[in-house]
Amino acid sequence: MPMWKKEKAVPWERRLLVTETNRFVAIPVPEQDPNVRNKNFEEVCLGYSLEDAQKEASRCLSCKVPQCRKGCPVSVNIPEFIGHIKEGNIEEAARSLWAYSALPAVCGRVCPQENQCEKYCVLKNKGDSVSIGKLERFAADYARNHKVKANPPAPFNGHKVAIIGGGPAGLTCAGELAKKGFKVHVFEALQRLGGVLIYGIPSFRLPDEVVEEEVKKLEDLGVEFETNVIVGRTVTIDALKEEGFEAFFIGSGAGLPRFMNIPGENLNGVFSANEFLTRTNLMHANDDLFDTPLKLGQKVAVIGGGNVAMDAARVSKRLGSDVTVVYRRTEKELPARSEEVHHAKEEGIHFKFLTNPVEILGDEDGWTKGIRCIEMELGEPDASGRRRPVPIQGSEFDLAVDTVIMALGTSPNPLISMTTQGLETEDWGGIIVNETGQSTREDIFAGGDAVTGAATVILAMGAGKEAAKGIEDYLLKK
Repeated sequence: MPMWKKEKAVPWERRLLVTETNRFVAIPVPEQDPNVRNKNFEEVCLGYSLEDAQKEASRCLSCKVPQCRKGCPVSVNIPEFIGHIKEGNIEEAARSLWAYSALPAVCGRVCPQENQCEKYCVLKNKGDSVSIGKLERFAADYARNHKVKANPPAPFNGHKVAIIGGGPAGLTCAGELAKKGFKVHVFEALQRLGGVLIYGIPSFRLPDEVVEEEVKKLEDLGVEFETNVIVGRTVTIDALKEEGFEAFFIGSGAGLPRFMNIPGENLNGVFSANEFLTRTNLMHANDDLFDTPLKLGQKVAVIGGGNVAMDAARVSKRLGSDVTVVYRRTEKELPARSEEVHHAKEEGIHFKFLTNPVEILGDEDGWTKGIRCIEMELGEPDASGRRRPVPIQGSEFDLAVDTVIMALGTSPNPLISMTTQGLETEDWGGIIVNETGQSTREDIFAGGDAVTGAATVILAMGAGKEAAKGIEDYLLKK
């Protein structure tokens, strides 16, 4: 039976395309050559053309019970938007995405789809899952390039909400509330909006203009933004309440870096990944036109194995250094996206697995000259479910480097909780919330890294969306 017979909704002019597409093999996405891109900050992935996007969309089986939606934290109607791409109606595909997600152009680039929606695609049982993320990016980019407008928001419902933090959690919460007719005001501590999307993720993965356009969509919905406001210092939540805000969402992220507490961490040439990426992404340390240079030297070691570690390593490579990622477990346990690890290897990043620093070595002038490491082996599983790395005594060795970047995760900044009465936190700093995102103070909701510690963009967005529903119920049922 010809393959198109199973696709009854596909019109005659599309049947040839379906028969030419291998159902179980994804259409590849063009990328910059690794030896070219590791010297520039342009986007690595170039995205689908219309023809290739429709080819890839034609692989979708349009399941009656779509398992892929189970893996999406913001519950995007995946078969619906892909169906629109299949039929060539890209504007409707974008509007379908906007109905569920405030940041589809972001999600299509940085979400770990392979562990979420694509993980549940039924085609994965026999081959490649549908490239849901790349199709999401295509639809969102098409809408941006063709000036497609979202549906207008509901009329003002008389309620005023303050969002603290202009990152993915805050932007999502703001968008969801604005669509429902709430007056929303976002307060951001930095001079630019986007949070980790701007200061944390390099432009070769997520260009600034993509984030800026997503923010512009929220402005079109009526969301108001105010930058350079540090809630807890510039103004307090209680002061904002006196200004008429009835509910608050804290999406301030987790900007407090973690270190290993080993000798030598105070040497010149030791950075947190947070500082390093902020100086390149937000302060343009990579651009000779800006007076914000970074002295990296010839050799850089990045400690850690998550997406932030990959970002720091790939940025360092683009700044001209020879880079080694040092990780205490094996490659199999790397928490970073497989795509980011693959790209890092293609770009010439080295990896030292089953290795852990025990000391950072310095010269007489206080500058880093190397790290003393110890080899590790995997023991019994720890609380994360991964086998615990155990040092091999007597296996110490030195690795000569000029710069060390610690990419070990981050914790929430305690400033807001310290200046807000009735707001309780976990011992490690995360704000305590219930299943709706409501904190121990009924008018304050929270989500994203401020609650969980450092996690993914899409999980922060899911928390922002859930909290928006909680705020809606709280204010409209008062």
